[in-house]
Amino acid sequence: MPDRDLRKPNRGPAAGPGNRAALIAAARDVYAADGLTAPFSAVARRAGVGQGSLYRHFPDRTALAVAVFEENLGDLEHFTAPEDRTIDDLLDRVIAQAMVSTAFITLLTANPHDPRVASLGIRFRAVASRLLSRERSFGHVGEHIEVEDVLMATGMLATSLARAEPGQRPEVSRRARALFRAAFAPR
Repeated sequence: MPDRDLRKPNRGPAAGPGNRAALIAAARDVYAADGLTAPFSAVARRAGVGQGSLYRHFPDRTALAVAVFEENLGDLEHFTAPEDRTIDDLLDRVIAQAMVSTAFITLLTANPHDPRVASLGIRFRAVASRLLSRERSFGHVGEHIEVEDVLMATGMLATSLARAEPGQRPEVSRRARALFRAAFAPR
């Protein structure tokens, strides 16, 4: 009896979207556990796809990090759309995302002028701007606060969480939130 080929059959282009989604999910797991020092090939293995598929979708780590953050931004855009969402809600969601995306935050903050990274900033700015306008209209945020302040606060928070030891992250987020609450309050 001949040996059976245990590999998955090649589904060609039809497998592309599923492979991409599997690679993004695998990247979250691999880099959350092992940081940016994890081999790129570990992502392909975890996703159950070949390295060729990985490089077809993501030619480098930055492309993969951008894909992860595109999903995160889609989540933020959807989450903050209801009229009752606040900057505090945004900070809560950024904290939740940052807790599992610390390696990607480090990578993206090292490449702020990469056009792929810059486009993420434009989308995030729109989310922050919409929430700031809403918060001002309710009198929850002082007129002295500009969208750049919200962007700086969320960037500082994400970077601080990325640099903190996992056990310290809840305390880092609590302290940062207290600082931002005091700074953003109406005067």
